[in-house]
Amino acid sequence: METLALVVEIVTALLTASGIVYGLLALSGVRAFERDSKARGVSGFAPGVSILKPLKGVDSRMYAGFVSHCKQTYAGEWEILFGVSSLDDAAVATVARLRVEHPLIPIRIVECPQRLGPNGKVSTLAQLVPHAAHEYLVVNDSDILVSMHYLDAVINPFTDEDTGAVPVGLVTVPYIGTAEKTLWSRLEALGISTDFMPGVLTARKLEGGIRFGLGSTLATTKTALAAIGGFESLVDQLADDYEMGSRIAAAGYRVELANEVVATTVPAYTLRGFCEHQLRWARGTRDSRRLGYIGLGVTYVLPWALACVIASGGALWSFSLLSVALLVRVAVALSVGVGVLKDGQVLRDLWLLPLRDCFAMFFWAWSYASDVVVWRGEKFRLKRGRLTRI
Repeated sequence: METLALVVEIVTALLTASGIVYGLLALSGVRAFERDSKARGVSGFAPGVSILKPLKGVDSRMYAGFVSHCKQTYAGEWEILFGVSSLDDAAVATVARLRVEHPLIPIRIVECPQRLGPNGKVSTLAQLVPHAAHEYLVVNDSDILVSMHYLDAVINPFTDEDTGAVPVGLVTVPYIGTAEKTLWSRLEALGISTDFMPGVLTARKLEGGIRFGLGSTLATTKTALAAIGGFESLVDQLADDYEMGSRIAAAGYRVELANEVVATTVPAYTLRGFCEHQLRWARGTRDSRRLGYIGLGVTYVLPWALACVIASGGALWSFSLLSVALLVRVAVALSVGVGVLKDGQVLRDLWLLPLRDCFAMFFWAWSYASDVVVWRGEKFRLKRGRLTRI
């Protein structure tokens, strides 16, 4: 029994140390991203852009997001195409209001009645592309709130003074989650800014760039999209944003992370809704980055440090290790959440960080227990990233 206790003590100490090293790598990733962002110049490149937004129903902050897309300082032409599966959708009236209030912006609503696969959003996007007037496409979710410089930021990386460079095929951006008042909503928003986005910057640092996309923004071209078989090739994917970036990178293009932060809305989850969403997210990530996802377990430095304190019987050295782990974890949260993302919610909810990390490690482990995910009230089985309706 004593031998087992010693083994647990050593294992948790090693995992805590590994988590501290990961935190230091994340901080290095932050510095690299900020340095590269400053080095990237502004080209003034402003081709025509079609913004594609798939809709289903009305969200609480959706209209504010629509309006933000109409207030761009972009020098080129742009249009906004909204896709709905039926013209009876409640979102149609919201788009009609937008057209009245912003008559100078080309805004169209397109009925996309075909269900090409389990992923309804991607199915809508596949039917929107033929209606797009421009070569450059920008895709984001219905509730995304952007700054007035958004289009400038996501289109600028497509130009490169070095004509011999690998062409950019996809641009994506960091994002924050605007939380509602419930605990579960605040925990998810905190996780986006202090765990998910640090992971993205760490991957960018270690891999010399990113090879995936984020659903916050997928800016691409019709040419690059055609090279991977269009959106039609993604209609059975759960993590369609990740997979789109991965396939575009595999097709010989570069994926860039622009220094432009957008905001999405985190619903006022109940505990059940929170668990379903976290598990869908976790299992989608698990199938997208299988080896990387296994290693994700060592990043939960606070839960491992707390487990080490318990396993060591409260030894003084374990509290010292916990203190270092807490220092590094808070440094990462503040550097990314406040420094890069400018997310004021992080300061408000920083005290929830240990609870959030314990939940995250629980969902990481639980994600291996099943292949079932719940999405918009429907159950699907997930196998190698592909969805099959149950």
